Amino acid sequence: MFQRAPESPARGSRRDLGHRLAWSLALPLALASVMTTAGVAAAAPPPNFGPNVVVIDPSMSTSQIQATFDGISAQQIPNQFGNARYEILVKPGTYGADAPLNVTLGYYTDVAGLGALPTDVAWRGTVDAYNQCDSSGSCVASNNFWRSVSNMTLNVDGKYSCYYGEFWVTSQATSMRRMNINGNTTLMDYCTGPSYASGGFIADSVLTGGITSGSQQQWLTRNSNISGWSNGVWNQVFAGVNGAPAQNFGVAGGVYTTLATNPESREKPFLYLDSSGNYNVYVPSAQFNSSGPTWANGQTPGKSLPISSFFIAKPSDSAKTINAALDKGKNLIFTPGIYSINKTLHVTHPDTIVMGMGLATLEAQNGAIPMAVGDVKGVEISDLIFDAGPKNSPALLTIGSPLGSLLPSGPHGASDPNDPTTLSDVYLRIGGAHVGKTTVALVVNSNNVVMDNIWSWRADHGNAGTVGWTINTADTGLLVTGNNVTATGLFVEHYQKDETIWAGQNGKIVFFQNEMPYDPPSQAAWTQRDGTLGYPAIHVLNNVKTFQAWGIGAYSYFNQGPNIQSANGFVVPTKLAAGSVKDAFTIFLSTAGFGGIQNVINGVGGSSTITNPDTVVPVVSYP
Repeated sequence: MFQRAPESPARGSRRDLGHRLAWSLALPLALASVMTTAGVAAAAPPPNFGPNVVVIDPSMSTSQIQATFDGISAQQIPNQFGNARYEILVKPGTYGADAPLNVTLGYYTDVAGLGALPTDVAWRGTVDAYNQCDSSGSCVASNNFWRSVSNMTLNVDGKYSCYYGEFWVTSQATSMRRMNINGNTTLMDYCTGPSYASGGFIADSVLTGGITSGSQQQWLTRNSNISGWSNGVWNQVFAGVNGAPAQNFGVAGGVYTTLATNPESREKPFLYLDSSGNYNVYVPSAQFNSSGPTWANGQTPGKSLPISSFFIAKPSDSAKTINAALDKGKNLIFTPGIYSINKTLHVTHPDTIVMGMGLATLEAQNGAIPMAVGDVKGVEISDLIFDAGPKNSPALLTIGSPLGSLLPSGPHGASDPNDPTTLSDVYLRIGGAHVGKTTVALVVNSNNVVMDNIWSWRADHGNAGTVGWTINTADTGLLVTGNNVTATGLFVEHYQKDETIWAGQNGKIVFFQNEMPYDPPSQAAWTQRDGTLGYPAIHVLNNVKTFQAWGIGAYSYFNQGPNIQSANGFVVPTKLAAGSVKDAFTIFLSTAGFGGIQNVINGVGGSSTITNPDTVVPVVSYP
């Protein structure tokens, strides 16, 4: 079995080739506005997405395309906490006919095809992410965050020997969506060691070759077709995946949790070019108890919106300007960059689409809440990082009725179960890039919400002076008070009190990953008022009568010296229906550190400590 060390500030990176960026981007950027679709009516002028959106066109030579990717990746591979962000859009057509295109993605880089269907972009080669190696030669992917690939067909070619196949070696805050991959795919970089990798997300995709999970400690795959899956460390969850391995969690070391269908999903909106070469945004509809990709038999059910219905924001735009566009009922695209938000952005119109490009980042200023969604239905937010600032913000993103107290009596519930508000590839960060403080990162105070691939992270490493028990402070990563809220792919890490609080009825979690804070300075600093040791990764409050979860894990690694304990990984009402929680576990990371977790759930399941390191302690069904 493969294992990995805990995330560490001392993760190295590849050598900096940033000096190549200027020349490699010059020609492709000049070509970015050229419309080359043959045999169709003249297109409208392309939107002004700014300098960090690069458009790849079939008329470009293979060498030009390769140089474009090489230049961006050379800058972004070592740029974990930098400011640059890039979106690379690939127009419909065929690429790599004369020579395979094997390109690599670094931090804050999204690659997306502009076809109506993934098959409209045929790419011979791969779009890869690899291990990063430090000065000692240790090569891992534990910190390969903040990147994505979507809406393309990859015909794997041009890679042989050890590196044969599509290498998508990522950890949290990454996604592979709406992909069609013909050839082998590996989720670990076994060509350099020790090859630790820390999780990821695949959705709405078809992978026809075998998939090697290898050292991936956790992973969620949903609503896809796959032809085979091998390996995996602790927690591999499949929901609505044709070809998924059989359920075996807790049986002779099994790590697979397999649901025949996914309870609820809504694929995220995406840009595409119509037959005239005009930009549009496609908005998929919600699905219930579904399996397989949405596009296998034609276009995903949904609707198309013209780009003219969007306000295209730039980092130089003020919160006042962006709010004025939202007030007029405009949808919103944040182009790549960092947005200083000193006044809350209010989303008050139903069915508003808010999209980021290149992991655009909304950074709280002066204690502001960067974005608040009103008590309306059908809002969709995707591809954004919400970043705490040095003055404490009550929250970074709120969904539903006004924030008020952080635990209101109940949601107001102006919602529609068939038109759920949806958060897709939304990431919240406290510390790491700079000092950050918040009380609760994400508040969901609305009914009928889908959270799909969320990473709420109080940073455990980062730039000097940005991380520490009293530096990047945050109590809770997620508070849910709404009813009928579903989370598919929920990562919540390192918060200082209850990491996830769930107070709404009929909640569902499909896959959950947590690392408890590494850095409590003493047990007294991490003990509840009633004397309970530590705080759970998920706390479902006693008012909740119905709640379900599948494939949930809590990890501990306390590295400050004191013997720190948490009484439970998870706390839920004992009155829940039998078997409401499936495949829960705790684990003590590595063979170093102190303390551990005494029980998996509600005093049940046994302990995970230095005496049983890197060993899953499972509870297959509770209560």
